Amino acid sequence: MFQVRIHGRGGQGVVTAAELLSVAAFQQGAHAQAFPSFGSERTGAPVVSFCRIDSREIRTREPVSEPDALIVQDPTLLHQVDVFGGLRAEGYVLINSARSLGELGLAEWVSSFREERLLTVAASEMAREHLGQPRPNAALLGGLAALTGVVSLDAVVAAIESRFSARLAAGNRAAAEQCFAWVAGRVQGALAGA
Repeated sequence: MFQVRIHGRGGQGVVTAAELLSVAAFQQGAHAQAFPSFGSERTGAPVVSFCRIDSREIRTREPVSEPDALIVQDPTLLHQVDVFGGLRAEGYVLINSARSLGELGLAEWVSSFREERLLTVAASEMAREHLGQPRPNAALLGGLAALTGVVSLDAVVAAIESRFSARLAAGNRAAAEQCFAWVAGRVQGALAGA
């Protein structure tokens, strides 16, 4: 089973990201579930959502405490919430930021993980370019597809197109495709340098 935990703030599409990821998994014939966990339900409050993907039926319903992958949609949470809690040693991390992991104060933490599985990406800027607003969720799902291979970009695009109006789907698709290409390039570069 592949488990994903998504951290962000209310209004950033954290819940929608988990739902889209589960739909993308269904598009590929997998079993999936997505659900959120709210603190105070207001814009700007920390929000966590979860997605599980497996080749067989998923019976567990608990929050994901030991994720295989983390998406952090808002880097201001990095030192406010234990976003990395329970992350598996071979885990993947995708952080929405134009700053490097070192600039985010994570240089020491990063040393115990595989470099090519930990990335920052300016997903909000990509979303702003294609949507006119900084909603990074769809872009980050494109990045997750490139980083992990757990779902394909085609499946992410199909999930986006099934969820949004034609105009919003086009912008989200473009942001997801741009983020996919950017992350794929960074992963290949890291592997080539290893």
